Amino acid sequence: MIEFYTEVRLVHVSSVIASGSLFALRGALTLAGSSLPQHPAVRYLSYTIDTVLLTAALMLLSMLHLNPLATPWLATKLVLLLAYIVLGSFALKRARTRNGRAACWVMAMIVLLSMVAIARAKDPLALLRMVVN
Repeated sequence: MIEFYTEVRLVHVSSVIASGSLFALRGALTLAGSSLPQHPAVRYLSYTIDTVLLTAALMLLSMLHLNPLATPWLATKLVLLLAYIVLGSFALKRARTRNGRAACWVMAMIVLLSMVAIARAKDPLALLRMVVN
């Protein structure tokens, strides 16, 4: 399966971009008072993209024989992924106030950018190192 590494990685990276872009758009529209982000077609598109993203991630783990709990940068990404999911849920529907949604949306975007920085650098402290340097 390793012969498909390049293609699977491309699908994974493309899915990250699509998922992050759609979340950013949904969050901005939610803050603008639109109901479009909760439309079933938009929600199902998000689920589909995230399913492709997760599938590609699992395929990459399998191809590279990586244990995410034994690889510090992957373990950090998993923890951040959970934070991103919770923050995203509050940003799009669970927070009671507009300010609460906005704060959760901004924090979720920061977490997303952190995950991307960690993945690119293969370093759990990548974002911190970028800020300090």
